[in-house]
Parts: sequence; C-alpha cells; structure tokens
Amino acid sequence: MAFNIHRILQFFVLLLFSCFSSFHCGSDNDLPQQPPITPINRDLYRTSAALMEEIEALVNRHQDKLHMETFRSTNKGYNAELNVVTYCRNKTAIEDKSKFRILLSFGQHARELITSELALRILSILSEEQFLPEMDPLLLKKTLEKIVIKVVPLENLNGRKKVEAGDLCERRNGRGVDLNRNWSVDWGKKEKDFDPYEENPGAAPFSEPEAQLMRKLSTSFDPHIWVNVHSGMEAMFMPYDHKNTTPSGLQSQKMRLMLETLNHLHCGDRCVVGSGGGSVGYLAHGTTTDYMYDVARVPMAYTFEIYGDEKASSRDCFKMFNPVDHLTFNRVLNEWSATFFALFNMGAHQMTDVQESTPFNNMDHLISIDDYLNGYLIERKNRYGEKKEFLDLGLQEIRTYFRLFLLSSVMLMFMFCSRIAKSNRSHLPSISL
Repeated sequence: MAFNIHRILQFFVLLLFSCFSSFHCGSDNDLPQQPPITPINRDLYRTSAALMEEIEALVNRHQDKLHMETFRSTNKGYNAELNVVTYCRNKTAIEDKSKFRILLSFGQHARELITSELALRILSILSEEQFLPEMDPLLLKKTLEKIVIKVVPLENLNGRKKVEAGDLCERRNGRGVDLNRNWSVDWGKKEKDFDPYEENPGAAPFSEPEAQLMRKLSTSFDPHIWVNVHSGMEAMFMPYDHKNTTPSGLQSQKMRLMLETLNHLHCGDRCVVGSGGGSVGYLAHGTTTDYMYDVARVPMAYTFEIYGDEKASSRDCFKMFNPVDHLTFNRVLNEWSATFFALFNMGAHQMTDVQESTPFNNMDHLISIDDYLNGYLIERKNRYGEKKEFLDLGLQEIRTYFRLFLLSSVMLMFMFCSRIAKSNRSHLPSISL
C-alpha cells in the first residue's frame, strides 16, 4: 500500500511539472521576440588590416600621385596610429601652397565601417583604377591639377578592432572615449540625455592620441575644406554642432549653397542640410568640425552622414550604420564618391573667392586661445609657416581667468581698430565679418 501511494505521488508531481512546463512554453511564444543582431557582412566589408593593406598596395602602384605616412602617439600607455594618404597629381607639388587643400577623415566612430570603404573607393578613383561613370574625364583632370587632398581612411583604428572582435555597437576609441567629443570647442558639456557609453568626452580636450594627431595634421596642412565622414543618417552638416545655429556672413552662405547644390545633384534632395546642432536632433559638444571652423579657421568645415537605416533596431548597430546588401552598398559608394568629386570641383573653382572673402585670412598670425589654453604656445611666422610646440603650461586652474583676459583684450583691440577703420575707410580693404 505504501508503495502504491509513493507511485501515485510521483505521478502527480510529474503531471504538475508537465502542466507547468506547457504553460511556460506557451507564455514564451506569446512574448515579443528580440530582433536578430546582424553580423558584419565579410563579403562586403574588409577587416581594418585588409583595408590598410589594400590602400598601401594602391599607393605603391601609383607613387606618382599618392603618398602614405604613418603617425603614432602615446598617452599613459595607450598607443594610437594614424595613416594619412596624400593625393597630388604632381607629387613634387605637394607642398605648393597655391593649391586648394582638402582634408578628409573617415572611420572616426568605430562601428561606421561603410565610411572607410568610401575612403578606399575615393582613393581608387584618384589613382584612376576606378572611374566615375558620369564624370567628364577632362574636367576631372583639370580639377585635380589644382588641388591637394589628404585622406585619413581609418581614424579610430583601436575602436574598429573592438567592433571586429564582436562589439558591434562600439563607437569610441580603444579606451572608451568618443573622438568626436574630445576637441576643445565647448568641450565637456553634457546634455540631459548624456550617455557616457556613446559620448564620453575624455579626461580633457585632446586627451586622446588620435585627436592629438588629427590636430597636428590639420595645423600643418592648413586645409581650405574639411569633411568628417560618418554614418547613421543621410545628411550634410555645417557648423555648429554645439548650438542650434549656423555662422553668419557671406562665407556661411557659400557653405550652405554648396551643400544644397550637392544635395540636389547627388542626394536627390533627401539629405538633411544645415547645422549639426539644429538638424540632427541633439547638440554635440567638443566636435572636430566645430574646432576646425572656429579654431583651426578652415573656411569650409563639414560633416557628411552617408547612410542610415532608420528601421533597424537600436541593438542592431551594424545594420543601423552600414548597408548589408550588395546593391545598397554599391549605391552608397557610387553616390557619395560622385558627391565628393563634385565637392572637389566646386571647391577648386571657389579657391580665389574663399581666400579673399574668408574673415579669417587676416588673423592667421594670431595665436588661438583654445590652443594656448590646451597646453602649448604656438609660433607661426605666416599662413603657411609651421606651428611649433615649445612650452607645456600645465596650469589648468587659470584657464577660465586667462580666457576672459584674452577675450577682453581681443574685444578692446577690435574696438580700437574699428575706430581707425572709420576714419580711414577709403584707404582700407573691406573685410567680410
């Protein structure tokens, strides 16, 4: 009898377990399923190592037009490397300062793989191994004779390696700093929705070796046009990122006109055009483009966003920021290659106007306040002289007071010069402000 009771109890336990399991499985089927995570399409995207090997091979095949340099920097045991490819139709004229100079950076955010693929496509067209189907070759040749282009194919190499290792949503560098928040203009300010995983600005402006190398590159090259290439949407942005406004004056109008023309010709009028801060939906502080315009005095400073999948889940980062099929991949590269070569052509034609109309060209002998306060003094003989670092101040506690002092001095000087200008207006050239 005891044996039978024991068997009966076992039967009821198994029955209850079976019922519970059936109920549990049924509830799982009713729950919404998480969308799948799209892996990197290795048929479309090269690894960072393969990409740089292909670019190096391209440079070696066209040494008459292309030149590649590698720069390295270290900060507290963290090492960074920056590869820079220079294009000049006559390689001996790279240092010719009469040419129109263009600086392009790709891959600043690690997860945006498509941007570095575009860099390779542009270099391939410059080398004449690939061609733009609708571009007049004679017009292209005439344009390229006037310009020097420096291309950074992969600014954030350390972050890119983390993405390739499986962290598909990583946008920061190898030690968790967003390189597009590490520059000095409005650095460190945090909005209400600040996410350190997305926007960590670092310990100080230019704390990251990658940003230090890019700053030195921009200083030595002194470009007329700067473009920072990203993905996440389709847009062509001009300053500013840290506020909902664009610069005033004739130069700003020229910048917007150029973007609107490019949008109409090559983006089908679907790209967002305007300031980053006013168009993207949030303000970004400490960005490279704002620094290039306000401090480095680049006459035309842009941020291009070349692709974005708005339907992708926020967890599916590869799909959100990169095309995942051959058709879209090739369309993006073809359309944006055409956009960049149209930009080169328009920029080269505006070279004289830019040099004459920019409000910055009479101020190039001045020391930038931000550079001075970020740890070094700069000696610059003329527009094309090199800036030389010779003293590390290390006095962070006086930054605010010294900034106010310098700004006050500049304002007083401006007022004094304005009085002189009024009394001698007929003898002075006009300046667009």
